[in-house]
Amino acid sequence: MEYLMNGIKLLIGLIAFMIVLRLLGKKHLSEMTPYDIVYLIMFGGILEESLYDSKISVWMFLFSLAVWVLAIFCIEKLVYRFDLLRVVIKGEADQIISDGLINEKLFKKNQLEMEQLRTMLRQQGIFSLREVRDMYIEPGGQISINTYAKYKAVQNGDLNIDKEEEEPSVLLIDEGEIKQEVLHAIRKTEAWLLKELSALGYDSYKEIIYCEWSETEGFFVKGYEDTLYEDSNKPS
Repeated sequence: MEYLMNGIKLLIGLIAFMIVLRLLGKKHLSEMTPYDIVYLIMFGGILEESLYDSKISVWMFLFSLAVWVLAIFCIEKLVYRFDLLRVVIKGEADQIISDGLINEKLFKKNQLEMEQLRTMLRQQGIFSLREVRDMYIEPGGQISINTYAKYKAVQNGDLNIDKEEEEPSVLLIDEGEIKQEVLHAIRKTEAWLLKELSALGYDSYKEIIYCEWSETEGFFVKGYEDTLYEDSNKPS
């Protein structure tokens, strides 16, 4: 009898979960937000307690699921109706890079590191920060990128233009700190790096927030003076 009750509870839980997916809409299948994860954790907790506590009847389980579904439905409807509530509960996109400038405050707010940022870019097929004009971090953690026009892919064929292969870039300076292990890996010295930076007009590596280099493209450097400090997502 206990096995039968657990089977009924699992079936009811599956149906309730499918109902919630239908209520929330198809967008939730591709865009998970932190609050969607909370919904799932709550559902897992309700189901687990029901399965392993024989004192919880099917009717009590049904009541808990009904409250869970109703609460989610009400929250989603309120979020849809009131923009301010949507921002508070769901959050909004942060523009980390605006017209090539890094918004340092938003960068720190999202607890990003330069190497982590480079990994996210590589996953989008972008291997140098020099290509990025604008970059947003969406509420669900995904990134949206607008590249400079000259780096956008040609849409009408390759136009029979031969292009040289580009070497991947490496991060040499991260927030005022030289990456000694990277210098060693590319067989360069700190003296070489400082000399090249001096030629570019930088007296100290401490004033540099980001510095990448590749064999084919050379240096791409952003100093702290090239960053944005305001909370706004738009440059002043």
